[in-house]
Amino acid sequence: MSVPKRKRPQATISDVARALGLAASTVSRALNGHHDISASTRQSILEVARQLDYRPNLLAQSLKSRETNTVGIVIPDIERPFFASAVSGIQQVVSEAGYRVMICQSKESYELEVSNVQALIASRVDGLLICFSRETENFDHVKPQACRGIPLVQFDRVCNEVESAKVILDDWNGAFNLTEHLIAQGARRIAILAGPESLLISRNRVAGYISALQKHNLPICDELRAHINFQSESAVATLDAWLALPAPPDAIFAVNYVNAFDLLVALKGRRRVPQDVAVVGFGDEFMASMIEPSLTTVNLHPHRIGQQAAQLFLQQMRQKEEFRPSTIVVSGDLIVRQSSLKKKDSSLSRLNEMIDVEI
Repeated sequence: MSVPKRKRPQATISDVARALGLAASTVSRALNGHHDISASTRQSILEVARQLDYRPNLLAQSLKSRETNTVGIVIPDIERPFFASAVSGIQQVVSEAGYRVMICQSKESYELEVSNVQALIASRVDGLLICFSRETENFDHVKPQACRGIPLVQFDRVCNEVESAKVILDDWNGAFNLTEHLIAQGARRIAILAGPESLLISRNRVAGYISALQKHNLPICDELRAHINFQSESAVATLDAWLALPAPPDAIFAVNYVNAFDLLVALKGRRRVPQDVAVVGFGDEFMASMIEPSLTTVNLHPHRIGQQAAQLFLQQMRQKEEFRPSTIVVSGDLIVRQSSLKKKDSSLSRLNEMIDVEI
């Protein structure tokens, strides 16, 4: 029977010192760049450290300095382009300032989100940047007493009852502009596929939609408003119910761009887009311009959101007790594409008919 080899323990400063016959304090000073160590001795120490694969004990260093130079990030899903881009923006800014990042995913689960936050706090991160899950309705896990004074920045999905720095989207205006665009294209029965009512972004986008309808004296129909959990199955089921109405919608505003994709796919072979029903989404990514028809949406600038969240964290680290939480609002840009251009498509159809007659 073969005996499995024991895993070699990680080399320590004492191991490096023992190999050279030096005091551990001398090795420590050399590794930390102290000038009282000669160049030749420092070079010997660095070479032996390399040979032994020595790695600094970050936990020990953090206990001494009370800082880990690490930022914890909690997001719903790294596979979604919006969150991946936001994390990229955060990492770019904090890396330039000498910080590492630890990324956790809640997978839209409140319990997993709480577990992630607790693990990051136990790891003594210097700051916590969080976008809440769609299930989160209790925010005790990020209140000051739970975070032990760790700087907190909320972004995208935020909670107003927790006083901290925030980076939010201009959800109201984005939704207002999308709805008004549909009205300008001739839509009169505009449905909205919203997210959970507990999410602030969902409530704000619904409010912008309603305001646009009111401005143009269009009716606000309860049967054309649905709150779902962002799941594809729920989006398609809601679409089926709307299409079965005596007067189905002539436009649909999905507050989540992924659900807008779900609608475009489900409508193929059933309704013409945008002639029979226009579709718009909230949030832009590369698939929006590639799908057929291409999707009208609002570019949320997630990379910029991440950068702003990181800047608020760094500002809080610099100012310490003098820091006063502020909220940064990032405006989106309306991107008009084929899925909503009712008037343009009608003009093209008439032009094609004229060309056919002349031929």
